[in-house]
Amino acid sequence: MKILPGIVAVIAAAATFAASSAVYTISEVEQAIITQFGKPVGEPITTAGLKLKVPFIQDVNPIDRRVLEWDGNPSDMPTKDKLYISVDLFARWKITEPLQYFLRLRDERSAQSRLDDILGSETRNAVAKHELIEIIRTTRGRTPLRDTLLTDEERAQDIGSLVPIQKGRALVEQEIFKAAAQKVRVFGIELLDIRFKRINYNESVRPKIYDRMISERRQIAERFLSEGNGEAARIRGNRVRDLNKIQSEAYRAVEEIRGAADASAAEIYALAYDASPQAAEFYEFTRTMQAYKDMISDGTTLVLSTDSDLFKFLNGMQTYNPNIGSDPPYLGVSSAATQ
Repeated sequence: MKILPGIVAVIAAAATFAASSAVYTISEVEQAIITQFGKPVGEPITTAGLKLKVPFIQDVNPIDRRVLEWDGNPSDMPTKDKLYISVDLFARWKITEPLQYFLRLRDERSAQSRLDDILGSETRNAVAKHELIEIIRTTRGRTPLRDTLLTDEERAQDIGSLVPIQKGRALVEQEIFKAAAQKVRVFGIELLDIRFKRINYNESVRPKIYDRMISERRQIAERFLSEGNGEAARIRGNRVRDLNKIQSEAYRAVEEIRGAADASAAEIYALAYDASPQAAEFYEFTRTMQAYKDMISDGTTLVLSTDSDLFKFLNGMQTYNPNIGSDPPYLGVSSAATQ
């Protein structure tokens, strides 16, 4: 009688363990494959909730039903124009046929490895069929942004124009996507999208590429500098020309004013000295005295004829010696003025 409660307890524990191993749950982000002795049985479990299975002999293999990511390692590959570039690609995928996925791949690690092979191979093929500009540029027909300060002549030179392309990076990505999506579909995987994350030159050729880019930009800078120096020389030449023009016009205006003033002065003098015979004689006398002042200085010797106009005033001059006390010299002006 004492053994019976123990047996009942063992049976209850076994029943509880069997019941717990027969019950399992599927979350909203999972789907499951039921295997019996390692082989799938029945249809995949795709609905969430509490489920039953045969205890001990059946196992639950959960499979993620969310959107998963694939991020490949950067890989060096050549383009059509023989330039080695480092391409970094990423993709998004999900499991749409869990049974096919389980039979061929079993787990996510195997799926990631197979995606590495397929996407890496298709990326290498697509890059090898296109030139570098097709992979770098996003779209064709794009209008470049230009500085609003460019002149019409600089715009006519087509500075900053873009190299024409046939496809662009978006279409290259679509080519890789279409080719890879067909190959991964047999594994029960749906490829949702792929994108180039980073494209860069290979480490061995990157310094040479940068040097060439620097040289090209330096040539452009030298051209702009030469054009700037030419424009500066033209501006300086125009400045000198305008300055000379202003100075010549100012000099002409000054000479015109001076000539008009001299003419007015001569007219005033003429009117004044022609007022009477005495005024004319006085004018002749003052002009002669001014001529004497300009011609005669200490030690000057003059040779004049007796009928010279200059001699008639010198003829009446007397030597003045202040020590003797004689009268100052006179020039005969009074006798001329009284006639």
